Amino acid sequence: VERCMSVMQSGTQMVKLKSGTKGLVRLFYLDEHRTCIRWRPSRKSEKAKIVIDSIYKVTEGRQSEIFHRHAEGNFDPSCCFTIYHGNHMESLDLITSNPEEARTWITGLKYLMAGISDEDSLAKRQRTHDHWVKQTFEEADKNGDGLLNIEEIHQLMHKLNVNLPRRKVRQMFQEADTDENQGTLNFEEFSVFYKMMSLRRDLYLLLLSYSDKKDHLTVEELAQFLKVEQKMNNVTPEYCLDIIQKFEVSEENKKQNVLGIEGFTNFMRSPACDVFNPLHCEVHQDMDQPLCNYFIASSHNTYLTGDQLLSQSRVEMYARVLQDGCRCIEVDCWDGPDGEPVVHHGYTLTSKILFRDVAETINKYAFIKNEFPVILSIENHCSIQQQKKIAQYLKEIFGDKLDLSSVITGDSRQLPSPQNLKGKILVKGKKLPYSLEADAEEGEVSDEDSADEIEDDCKLKPCYSDGATEHQVESFIRTKLESLIKESQIRDKEDPDSFTVRALLKATHEGLNVNLKQNLDTKEGGKKSHSRSLMGNFGKHKKAVKAASRYHSASDDEESQQNSSGKETGQLHRLARRRKTVKLCRALSDLVVYTNSVAAQDIVDDGSTGNVLSFSETRAHQAVQQKAEQFMLYNQKQLTRVYPSAYRIDSSNFNPLPYWNVGCQLVALNYQSEGRMMQLNDAKFRVNGNCGYVLKPQQMCKGTFNPYSSDPLPASPKKQLILKIISGQQLPKPPDSMLGDRGEIIDPFVEVEIIGLPVDCCKDQTRVVDDNGFNPVWEETLTFTIHMPEIALVRFLVWDHDPIGRDFVGQRTLAFSSLVPGYRHVYLEGLTEASIFVHITINEIYGKNKQLIGLRGLFNKNPKHNSAETSGHYVRKRSIGDRILRRTASAPAKGRKKSKMGFLETAEIKDSAS
Repeated sequence: VERCMSVMQSGTQMVKLKSGTKGLVRLFYLDEHRTCIRWRPSRKSEKAKIVIDSIYKVTEGRQSEIFHRHAEGNFDPSCCFTIYHGNHMESLDLITSNPEEARTWITGLKYLMAGISDEDSLAKRQRTHDHWVKQTFEEADKNGDGLLNIEEIHQLMHKLNVNLPRRKVRQMFQEADTDENQGTLNFEEFSVFYKMMSLRRDLYLLLLSYSDKKDHLTVEELAQFLKVEQKMNNVTPEYCLDIIQKFEVSEENKKQNVLGIEGFTNFMRSPACDVFNPLHCEVHQDMDQPLCNYFIASSHNTYLTGDQLLSQSRVEMYARVLQDGCRCIEVDCWDGPDGEPVVHHGYTLTSKILFRDVAETINKYAFIKNEFPVILSIENHCSIQQQKKIAQYLKEIFGDKLDLSSVITGDSRQLPSPQNLKGKILVKGKKLPYSLEADAEEGEVSDEDSADEIEDDCKLKPCYSDGATEHQVESFIRTKLESLIKESQIRDKEDPDSFTVRALLKATHEGLNVNLKQNLDTKEGGKKSHSRSLMGNFGKHKKAVKAASRYHSASDDEESQQNSSGKETGQLHRLARRRKTVKLCRALSDLVVYTNSVAAQDIVDDGSTGNVLSFSETRAHQAVQQKAEQFMLYNQKQLTRVYPSAYRIDSSNFNPLPYWNVGCQLVALNYQSEGRMMQLNDAKFRVNGNCGYVLKPQQMCKGTFNPYSSDPLPASPKKQLILKIISGQQLPKPPDSMLGDRGEIIDPFVEVEIIGLPVDCCKDQTRVVDDNGFNPVWEETLTFTIHMPEIALVRFLVWDHDPIGRDFVGQRTLAFSSLVPGYRHVYLEGLTEASIFVHITINEIYGKNKQLIGLRGLFNKNPKHNSAETSGHYVRKRSIGDRILRRTASAPAKGRKKSKMGFLETAEIKDSAS
């Protein structure tokens, strides 16, 4: 292994394959800290790297899609390998000059990946910190001589958002500069300088308060701190001695068994004092209840890497989501060439992959991280012949994993538990009706496609002729889609109503039709073209689309509500009622046992078990609004799946909260789309060891309550969360800062948002600290009351205040039940060192709490007027001018604390967090 490492660190020339171009020869090498692969030359310079942490897998040979595209190239497979990395499973396809080099790199990378997955959280924290300090030093060393002068230090201070007088910086510089090479700092001296700069006044005062004003803690004092402040039980002297040995820096202190300020800082910044409960990293909930008593992590169109119209389908996406804890994955099956079924998104230009490859990938990755059952949601569009092929592959590849005969359920009317189904794959699909003779090989079943929401005329069908090629149509849609996605990124990313599709349909109607018409008229001399009508189809049925969008918008005046429920919604319902049927073969039907797909117009409980009701978000939204309690009761016996509207072609995600609030188990999201909704999903499922199953609260499994009530559970105690926001550490400049590191030093403030039942949803924020992102101090207390803590999420957001609003710096979202009391660091997601230091107290409250019947209670009397964030209502867009005014108003005034937000205000103030 060491030989591999040294070869990789000295670098290897390889050909980097790209789609559509010739290969590029680059020098690839492992950096000295063994944390990332870099290459040169590259236009990205410093950013041309892949972090080892982000690598999902390394495959040998010519297996990837890019290699298949370059099929004519006669590369030796033993010289080829592919690295899959990042959230979108991007591939880096490389060709070495001989098989020996390829083997060296594959072995070395697999060794590094294994090391990272085996190390404990403390080692990882230490490794990332050391790497961050080293990287900071290297980036500040502009001339690359391994030394920093005072000017480079001043520039670094600005980059790190430190606002110290130059006199103070020079003084610390001189104290750290101890070697004969005066006037510059080498890496060791810089490390000392960085420690001086990072001395935490807040932690020093905390240490003094428990150490009787000494500069260290004895074993007894440390034990007292852990019991009283950190609320830890069973604190033994041995445990405290272990902390001193692990975290203390000074050998002298170790000998005397005391913890100095540096050791105390290391301990407080370690995973032991993280805000997330370490017990929740493992499965700790009761896993013996029926499946319908759990929320189940679910993915929509799992195979897609991007949007729903043009993006690549990849088998690697299944590997990624399964290892991320997802337990319900979707496979859209269509007839493929040579009798081989393929997987892709129907009526679109997404690429196709073989069903067989998908099944093999699922089989390989389903149970690597955990053994709880995987639900395979099959959407079948195949002919009988290819359905038989699907059934054959499922049986051959999954084998015993499909055999459910040994599964014990205490009651035949109850679904089995995740524990009983460990290691099993459940096929979710259509089942032949029981009325059919047992020996019939096939039969008719209803065919509901998730794209049925979109009118037939709006589906892309391959009917190009007379000069318009698929390529032309594709490039038009691609340009349009890219500009729309850019537009939606410029718009508020925290906006729960990011339905860019309305803009898309409008734009395709107005722009694409005209454009194509001009292009094609010049090419074909005025002949009528199919592809022109294909583009026109996007714009046809404007009324139906308007109806759909009005269906989605929470309109204030009754007049438009009457309109939408009149003629136009009628049109939508007629559309929904046009029932199609499809032939289904017995072999595929027999594989469906506990998860029979039933498309839902409404909640109908016919008393049978084993049905999975599927709702598009539009219909589920209606059901939640009109029959929340009935929906909750249904979800106590059966499974319900909610999937994104077919109009979300940018793969944006809806807000899952309203559906979780009524007990829907399978809320399917686009895992490839980062952002607020996926962050809520991650936080929800991290509670139980990220195993994909989270137990629903007891009140949702038995009995019922109205989630929209102002006091939904009067008999249960409420929780009071008292959050003292003390300070921030190493907060960077906003990710989309115009001037990058040269931009102004930030003016940070912290916002805390509670997300759960509508009555619990609210936000509060601290004041702004001017010109300090490195160690701002707020020392402010925010208090929240929570009616149903079991499903509440707590979201910490850091913003940079500026004159016309605010810029997003970072966030961390956690389940309320995963918070630990005491002094804790909240590390911001995706940022190495950035954190906020808080103190958490949680109390129980009985009876009505007066604070609740303030602003929020007022708005909550009428369930029709809940916030967009909580009930899934959609708020109308305002003009840009109006928005700027609102955003200015939304930033807190200097030194003035922001009051609690009412429900409607929450809905109107849209944040621009990514």
